[in-house]
Amino acid sequence: MITKEQLKKRMGVEKLTPMQEETGKAMQSGQPNIVVLSPTGSGKTLAYLLAIVQGINAESDEVQVVVVLPTRELAIQSQQVLTELDKQVRSQCCYGGRPAMDEHREIMKKRPQVLFGTPGRLNDHIAKGNFSVYHVRRLIVDEYDKCLEMGFREELSALVKSLPGVNQKVLLSATNTQEQPFLFAGKPYQVVNYSQSDENNERVHIFQLRSEVKDKLELLKRLVCAFGNESCIVFLNYRESVERVAAYLKEEGFSVVSYHGGMEQEEREKAFAAFRNYSASVLVATDIASRGIDIPNVKNIVHYHLPLNEVAYTHRVGRTARWESTGVTFFLLGPEETIPDFVTAEVAAYTLPETVAEPAPPKMVTLYIGKGKLDKISKGDIVGFLCKIGGLNSSDIGVIEVKDRYTYVAVNYSKYKGVIAAANGERIKNKKTVVEIVK
Repeated sequence: MITKEQLKKRMGVEKLTPMQEETGKAMQSGQPNIVVLSPTGSGKTLAYLLAIVQGINAESDEVQVVVVLPTRELAIQSQQVLTELDKQVRSQCCYGGRPAMDEHREIMKKRPQVLFGTPGRLNDHIAKGNFSVYHVRRLIVDEYDKCLEMGFREELSALVKSLPGVNQKVLLSATNTQEQPFLFAGKPYQVVNYSQSDENNERVHIFQLRSEVKDKLELLKRLVCAFGNESCIVFLNYRESVERVAAYLKEEGFSVVSYHGGMEQEEREKAFAAFRNYSASVLVATDIASRGIDIPNVKNIVHYHLPLNEVAYTHRVGRTARWESTGVTFFLLGPEETIPDFVTAEVAAYTLPETVAEPAPPKMVTLYIGKGKLDKISKGDIVGFLCKIGGLNSSDIGVIEVKDRYTYVAVNYSKYKGVIAAANGERIKNKKTVVEIVK
């Protein structure tokens, strides 16, 4: 069995946090009911995945662990982290928006030991008998509070009743629901509580800027210009406002993507991929982007609209200062707006420079390559193709996401035009492919 030290090395982690250590010990000790409370970005996903990997029976072809997540994006990301940890552990992702029959075929072919999925889709597979429920020993519910907020209480209850062999339930959350978790049926449970992390609060610097007029677009433009090509998320409370602000910033020359619940899944995945791999410096979003997705290294959080409550604020700020990094959050205040009472930390005034530079180009550009997993294409094949045919060095290549029938890959902004000119229509593993910019 792979050791914890080997797993840490694979993830580039020198030392686990106290929360991760305690979570691992609780899970490995066989505690039947566990609640993990820790701020967004503190590494809860890695904490439970480390324990899962070390507890998998490699000889079994049955599903042994079910991981429930509130959104498709988080399900996909969590499975990717598991794959990075240990490629020998077979896993499958299940979520709505695509045919369940296709997922069933993959389950039958792959024989996953870990299933990641949204509550409704997992229940659908169970009802159809698409995998055996009798070998599942662990049930993990990540973003438990978000699952309840999204109305998944009945689906979670049905899921627990359908998994008779589960002997350990683990609920993970950034906020305390202030109630006995109903999934534990009134039985005792262990709490791993790092929700009030002073260290986490100290790593986020909070500023305010005041607009003399109600429309804060000009102030936002000047602030984002001051960031250069550092990443930032601009939070708003309404979909229509997201579209308006994103359109304005695009017109002003910023590299921007928008993200809200009214977008089609494919659009959301494209936007998320572009921001995650630094092809877009600015993400304009509703609070859906504050939870259920993992975006590393976001330096700046901007509250264009004030958060509606303390929970929303906590999750917005949790997008920055992840793990041991630092971050900055900004409140843009209109003439009649004030800092919400639930913000208890010190809020300093921020002075913009008198002269602000023009919008900076992004660090990377996302390219579409028309071949994927079903064409037997790997990340290594993509790197080799871009270096040999596209003339890139490996340092010019960023995040690679190999999908079933295509691949997204980030390349150096200053070199992407040459890559497209050289590589479009060329062969990768003896198969002609399309190479174009993702718009």
